[in-house]
Amino acid sequence: MSDAQETQRRYKEFLDLMPLTLALAGLPPSDLGRYFSEEQIETRLFVMRHAYKAARSLARELVVK
Repeated sequence: MSDAQETQRRYKEFLDLMPLTLALAGLPPSDLGRYFSEEQIETRLFVMRHAYKAARSLARELVVK
């Protein structure tokens, strides 16, 4: 598989897992007109990374079984 195809496959996997990732992360949206601070964004990124890893792991576990 070429690098471009692998990148495209991984991007599609990322998009397919996004709804599950967001559900697992459970992060509330910001209030209308209020923005997150840099620290809040970093915290949310940390949560999203771990939620994505969990979603990806779950999907792979379910596909293999």
